[in-house]
Amino acid sequence: MRPFLETLPKVPGASWSMLNRRLEDGIPFEWHHHPEYELTLTLNSVGQRFVGDHVGEYDDGDLVLVGANLPHTWASRSRRNPSLPHVALVMWFRHEWAAALGEGFAELRPIEGLLSRAETGLAFSAEVSARARPLIEALFEAELAERFLALVRVLLLLAADTDAEPLASTVAARDLDRADRERIDRVLLHIHTHYAERITNAELAEIAALSSSGLHRLFRRHTRTSISDYVMRLRIGEACMRLSSNDQPIGHVAAAVGYHSLANFNRQFKALRGMTPRAYRALFRG
Repeated sequence: MRPFLETLPKVPGASWSMLNRRLEDGIPFEWHHHPEYELTLTLNSVGQRFVGDHVGEYDDGDLVLVGANLPHTWASRSRRNPSLPHVALVMWFRHEWAAALGEGFAELRPIEGLLSRAETGLAFSAEVSARARPLIEALFEAELAERFLALVRVLLLLAADTDAEPLASTVAARDLDRADRERIDRVLLHIHTHYAERITNAELAEIAALSSSGLHRLFRRHTRTSISDYVMRLRIGEACMRLSSNDQPIGHVAAAVGYHSLANFNRQFKALRGMTPRAYRALFRG
């Protein structure tokens, strides 16, 4: 499996794209990006989502807007209803398409603000996601013109969600040429697949076909952070998921996400989350 620049399906007569994706065998880890924004409603599926350096749990009804060229994927673990497929209702649109709405119609200017907030990815609140769900499901059954109007209604609803959660810590670089984009994709795929293991800069430099210093410059240019910080955020994100969803001892959680020193895990967790792993877990205990 390799990272790729996804070419999106075209919908005849439409100015944006959509896909009703139904998978019996699960949603696979397919690390990819594209210049379009992506709005995805995931149904009857439970697993993990990866958006930039974000790692988080998703469940039935998860609604996320991913910024342009921001690498992402979902990876399912199970189905809520085993007799039905995993479903991803996906809508793609260009920044220029959405920005033109605000430029042409004052009433639609909140959509421009939504685009800015979504550059690092946005997971919408449970309340707003629940309200958007029937609108999105109906959208996929509508005729072309009504489908367009329905998407605008959805985007206006999402723009008003002040509780939407930012996901990644950095914005994707938009000025990489094709060769550099392919290099950084190979590196990010390796990191996302192996972040719980020991990863060396020399190993990543070889994957990128660059010197260590060249990789350092490219990685910081793309992610606005260092490789070590990026890996730390992935590991702490995975740890948060484990701490909130099970009673596994904290030492086991630390080891599972790549920390051989519990003290180092506790220190990095507190630096990133502002509290200890134990205090974080307590937030999810009634």
